[in-house]
Amino acid sequence: MNRQDQKYAKYALVQEMMDTIEIVRSFDVNQAKSLADKIKSAGKLLLTGEGSSRIFPAKNAIRKALTWGLDLGVFTDGSRQCAQYDLSNFAVFCASNSGRTKEVVLLAKKLAEIGNNSRFGLTANEGTMLQEACAETLVLKCGWEQAVAATKSVVEQALVYESIMRHIAGSIDVLGCGELSGMIETALTLEIDPEIITSVTKAPTIYFAGYNDGVAEELTLKTNEITRKKSDYLEGTYAVHGIEEVMDSNDIVFVVDPIEVEEEKIQEVLVDGVGLKVIAIANRDTRFQTIRVPDAGELSPYVYLSAGWNLLVEIGLALGIDLDKPERARKVGNELIE
Repeated sequence: MNRQDQKYAKYALVQEMMDTIEIVRSFDVNQAKSLADKIKSAGKLLLTGEGSSRIFPAKNAIRKALTWGLDLGVFTDGSRQCAQYDLSNFAVFCASNSGRTKEVVLLAKKLAEIGNNSRFGLTANEGTMLQEACAETLVLKCGWEQAVAATKSVVEQALVYESIMRHIAGSIDVLGCGELSGMIETALTLEIDPEIITSVTKAPTIYFAGYNDGVAEELTLKTNEITRKKSDYLEGTYAVHGIEEVMDSNDIVFVVDPIEVEEEKIQEVLVDGVGLKVIAIANRDTRFQTIRVPDAGELSPYVYLSAGWNLLVEIGLALGIDLDKPERARKVGNELIE
């Protein structure tokens, strides 16, 4: 993508993706420190929300907590399902950019009714119903997005949760947002091989495979919103455990940060077996055609997500899609009206 080129610049979606660079660079790593202390005391944290407000922010945090061996249970589910749980002793983060998402607001209200004072809100707007229902609320700096597909807010939400995990782990000093912002810019502006774009425009289904940290899953959702093409998320090794039976040789699979020891099996089942195209998004060379991005270490998921956005914009433009206005998808999926 090139923000200076009118081909891209006329879309709010592209501008908001590019806004992510400065949002990351100026992120205040200490804004949630007091909440981190309260969450650590609770010992159990539930991260909830709907769609993009939950997928990458929550699952990135869970992967980090488990990788670092934190003495903190971190979980996620949609708000309706969470409303069935006993959350009386949990710290709960309710995320909704609009602050009006019905499922999220109603859960926050239920937590208030049972006397759970460790109910926290995460939103992009001041004075919302969610803020009224939560004991404490963090308001994102990114502001309200104009495009239907959420982008910059997703990254800022994820950084809020990541900063909490790092405060608890004692590693907040290594959350290098300045360096990360530069790598995100590189991922957003790198040139995608035109042959990849052509292949994807012809694919009946676009698959994303990879870790259960929200990146591949979030890109699957963004594929629907941005390119209007059918897409599916293949978690872990799901890509080689049966779904090949219904895949088409014209389909395409993007593997995000493939595990090296699994590459041979992916080649055998999907490339040699089904005959479809596999492309990696990674910070190293793989046995597949690879969209190479900078190595951000533990922060690489943010870079992979940004490269995926770049890819999807190119696909959408090649298909003649209005990137800002899906025909059916709504900015607020299920708005609570009071």
